[in-house]
Amino acid sequence: MAKYQQYEEYKDSGIEWLGRIPNHWQLRRIQESANIINGYPFESSKFKPTKGTPLVRIRDIRNQKAEVCFDGFVPEVAVINNGDILIGMDGDFNVAKWAGGKAALNQRVACVRHENSITQSFLYYLLPFNMKIVNDLTYYTTVKHLSSNDILKTTFALPSEAELKSIVSFLDHETAQIDTLIEKQQTLIQLLKEKRQTVISHAVTKGLNSDAPMKDSGVEWLGEVPEHWEVLKLKRLVSFSQGVQVDLGLQKHEESDKSVRFLRIENYTQNSSDYRFINPTLSQGKFVSQDELVMVRYGASAGYVGRGLEGVLANNLFKISPTTNTITNNFLSSFLKNSYEYFQKEMSGSAMPALNFSMIENLIITLPPIDEQKQIADHIDKMQSYFDSLTDRAEQAIQLMQERRTALISAAVTGKIDVRGWVAPE
Repeated sequence: MAKYQQYEEYKDSGIEWLGRIPNHWQLRRIQESANIINGYPFESSKFKPTKGTPLVRIRDIRNQKAEVCFDGFVPEVAVINNGDILIGMDGDFNVAKWAGGKAALNQRVACVRHENSITQSFLYYLLPFNMKIVNDLTYYTTVKHLSSNDILKTTFALPSEAELKSIVSFLDHETAQIDTLIEKQQTLIQLLKEKRQTVISHAVTKGLNSDAPMKDSGVEWLGEVPEHWEVLKLKRLVSFSQGVQVDLGLQKHEESDKSVRFLRIENYTQNSSDYRFINPTLSQGKFVSQDELVMVRYGASAGYVGRGLEGVLANNLFKISPTTNTITNNFLSSFLKNSYEYFQKEMSGSAMPALNFSMIENLIITLPPIDEQKQIADHIDKMQSYFDSLTDRAEQAIQLMQERRTALISAAVTGKIDVRGWVAPE
């Protein structure tokens, strides 16, 4: 912020989060500057996938896209359009400017609207900071809740109309620049993810020697494979062990020397550290070690392969263990991860995606000699470290840009910098 000028005179706002504001700025409450429109309690039985008026719920605020429609009468007071500021009334009180076209506003979402478009834009930049203060001060036991009155009574500092135009023009330009850079980094991360998958796929189905003679695998999605590799069904190489059914409502234990982790899908797919603990007598001897492979059987993550945890598996997970020394765990892990899209395709159209053992047992796998498996696994580890490093750098760049974006907006809307003389570069 050092390159920006400050105002000549400041005064104490009397509000902690605002601090000192320019001497000629005036304190205002939201209720003096804008109208608040509450969402309408639409009947959920009339929610349709595509038929009716797009319906904006809390989950849709940031996505700028309604996931469902309301097939019924929508009162005019509940209609929103592009440019309206939306605030989620539960959870983190997210703020966004709607750009998804004409829609209906569902309950627990508030709309802030000002007749002057410049003031509306200023409020859009300002409100996330107000809502963060309300969020931090809100008492809650499970989920935080916001009322319209909480929004109406929040205070901010209002400059003159001429300054409003300068501030909004400045922020529109600068945030657009930053958003473009963030989008480029996000695109890079997606490309790195795709490239990483391509490298793994090529390594486990084609090998590392580009000059090796090839043969037809007889499997469409595998294509040609090295001539000296075996092509066989997975059940000839591994065994499967399903997790156990445990009623956690009755059998949950506190963590102790006499309890064991009960591992669920989210512990693998979301790296969740929310572990449940059970008595070892309920495990039926079905423990999994950190080195053993685990696959998800049900739901959107069916086919996901993970490892690195120790405990007892829930029954929607199962363990995959090599039964022969002709395949390594590392190669098996890489091949199964490469098969994830195949599993997803096989389960497409199911209301509740689920893998059955027959689908897994009969999966065709390519099997290189054991030494070659180790070389492939080492190559994949090195390439993954390389891609992880590039991804980390891109994510750090995004974080820094997001922090700069937030700091720039905060400084401008609270008068910490003076942008009245700012001119957009050509």
